[in-house]
Amino acid sequence: MPDFQTIGVITKQSGPQLADTLQALLDLLASRGLRVLLDESTTPLLGKGAGETFSREVLAREADLAIVVGGDGTLLNAGRTLADAGVPVLGINLGRLGFLVDVSPEEMGSRLAEILDGHYVEAPRFLLEAEVWRDETCIGQSLALNDVVVHVREVVRMIEFDTFIDGQFVNTQRADGMVVSTPTGSTAYALSGGGPILHPGLDAIVLVPICPHTLSHRPIVVQGDSHIEVHICAHNKDPAQVSFDGQAGMDLEPRDRIVIRRKQGPLRLLHPRGYDYFHILRAKLRWGEQP
Repeated sequence: MPDFQTIGVITKQSGPQLADTLQALLDLLASRGLRVLLDESTTPLLGKGAGETFSREVLAREADLAIVVGGDGTLLNAGRTLADAGVPVLGINLGRLGFLVDVSPEEMGSRLAEILDGHYVEAPRFLLEAEVWRDETCIGQSLALNDVVVHVREVVRMIEFDTFIDGQFVNTQRADGMVVSTPTGSTAYALSGGGPILHPGLDAIVLVPICPHTLSHRPIVVQGDSHIEVHICAHNKDPAQVSFDGQAGMDLEPRDRIVIRRKQGPLRLLHPRGYDYFHILRAKLRWGEQP
């Protein structure tokens, strides 16, 4: 039986139903006598007089469970900051697709009661850690739950880059960029680029070129423990950038190297009892609907 006594609450910044859903969640947690740590993201919704808010570092250190109210993007942000602490994360869906946040506001009361009572499905999701090297200096690093994307910046032009896997040269490409995705992110940008859907339980990483100039360049699926490097070619003239889950980015220069590997330790994602990944795919991708 889990001991969820301290609950961290994280929200998106704005949106329909958000304030009402947040208040209903807080009332439910209060009715069970649980300690609640409000993330600083809740301040615009509840106001400064609603109670003390806490940094993400405090939530990571003290929360037994984090509840994210928003969409997949809100959960991606929370996941990157909470994964190291091993805090399980549950999503209340106020976004659009909701591959990761799968509890609706309408069923929040019953579903959350079950989870707090210990009836849930835990689905570990691995993250990627990426470093950007310029010459022999690491100039930046970040985590990604969905994907690390190397892409052209601000102009409709191609960039040229080399790809290496486990130290072996794969190819040189001219393309709009490259998506390096976890199974979790395979239903996001990688899917739009023509990549395969990977079941989240797979230990694999997919590399998906974005609009490659040579159409024979296709997505590649490799082992999850692969060491991946993307090198911006020395003669590349167009501005490039690397982004992490589409939420943070760094500008790149010719000869920069992006080193990507699986992060040790997964994000502990919680789902309601009876969770079915293929049902999520059918519902979100509208499989089986008549045109």
